[in-house]
Amino acid sequence: MNATWAAAGVLLGVLLAPVLRGLVIRHAVPSGEPLRDTCPGCQQRLPRWRGFRWLSTRCPSCRASLTTPLLLELATAVVLALVLGRFAGQWDAAAFAFLSVLGVALAAIDARVQRLPDRLTLPSYPAAIALFTVAAVANADMAALGRALLGGLALAASFYLLACLRPGELGLGDVKLAGLLGMAFGWLGWPVLALGTAAGFVLFGLTSIGLLITRRVTLSSQLAFGPFLLVGALLSVVAL
Repeated sequence: MNATWAAAGVLLGVLLAPVLRGLVIRHAVPSGEPLRDTCPGCQQRLPRWRGFRWLSTRCPSCRASLTTPLLLELATAVVLALVLGRFAGQWDAAAFAFLSVLGVALAAIDARVQRLPDRLTLPSYPAAIALFTVAAVANADMAALGRALLGGLALAASFYLLACLRPGELGLGDVKLAGLLGMAFGWLGWPVLALGTAAGFVLFGLTSIGLLITRRVTLSSQLAFGPFLLVGALLSVVAL
């Protein structure tokens, strides 16, 4: 872990948090509803990208809470510190930093409304492929790129099969997220793909059991799977 790059990740995370907050507020709506552009409390139109107004976690009109204060700053700073500290200026750091920032936004949205918006996941495919391609060319390692593409395809296909076999437990949003994470796993190697995928399921299972024991949920409750998959991915990528 490179301390200088980790510190840079903390700073970058704090700077990017206002942008992520705007994405989360706008996309954290139930499936089929338009993007949010008004306060859910007073229905006044929310400001968009005007200076640093997204730094506020409250509606400027009625002061209703829009997001949890400092949560996105802390999450983004920690995630980028771990990722940039792990890759420390390597060519593939850009791809992993991009997926990490995207993952923070997706986890926040999924935790709130249990959906992973296509508006965020689908455009991320060409962006991630382009970043991994640049890294592969710079490192003269086209085998890693091929492994990344195959890993994304394999994990997306596996999740799609699971979604068909167990409808209601996994959604198509999880399938699309799995494809993105599969590219990151595949780039690092097949053991990372296996460990990263398993870690997400283990974290989900342990958390579900804990919530059942403490009676926070029931057997009929539905938990968002995306955040657990993303945390498992982060832990496996940083650890290996």
